[in-house]
Amino acid sequence: MNPIVRSGPAARAGGLLIMLGPLVSWLAEFVTAAAWQDPPYSPFHNWVSHLGLTGPPQTAFGQVANSPLGAVMNTGWVVYGILLAAGAFLVFDPRKGVRPTLIVVLAVLAGAGVGLFQGSNADVENGLIALHTLGAQTVMLAGNVMAIAVGANGARIGLSRRRSMVSIALGTAGLIAFPLFMADALTGWMWNIGLLERAVIYPIMTSHVLLAGSITARRLPLTSPLTPLPTHATS
Repeated sequence: MNPIVRSGPAARAGGLLIMLGPLVSWLAEFVTAAAWQDPPYSPFHNWVSHLGLTGPPQTAFGQVANSPLGAVMNTGWVVYGILLAAGAFLVFDPRKGVRPTLIVVLAVLAGAGVGLFQGSNADVENGLIALHTLGAQTVMLAGNVMAIAVGANGARIGLSRRRSMVSIALGTAGLIAFPLFMADALTGWMWNIGLLERAVIYPIMTSHVLLAGSITARRLPLTSPLTPLPTHATS
């Protein structure tokens, strides 16, 4: 099969960027959640997006939200989105056809909606909550579809068969969790909403680490092959 990724240092750099994005986001989430102590943050009960609320303590979407380091979480999300989009441009070669172009577009969509608009009461009042909701849902859908697309094209990307299947399974699991999460939120039941939200988001992040690990592990030629001298020059 024809490869749909670039070769050389650019692809390796892109893989590193894709790898760094989820790590930065997970670190920001850990630090921000640890700072939320009144009441203590629960990754099962509390919304992920509430970690990014930078305003005063408030009751938003039925939960008490008090995130002293909300700016840290928002920064982590924005950095993640930028690294994902930039890394995808470096790794995938749109000149190779529709497949790599689709993956790059999905990466941009998944990265563009991260951390720009908050789910605060203020944004509910001024109407920006619609952009927050649209951005979050775009991330969830585009990110999981990207995982499936990467797995489906694993042989063209350089993924092993096992990693390709895992990527497809991750994206499928995230897409299955998405309607469960939406139903939990829209019905107002809110049963372990943070757990269901992470069931949609974490497969995306894990698939990015999986993809990046395969890209960065590829062997790159250290030097260009020597061009044979003309016959008359060696005689």
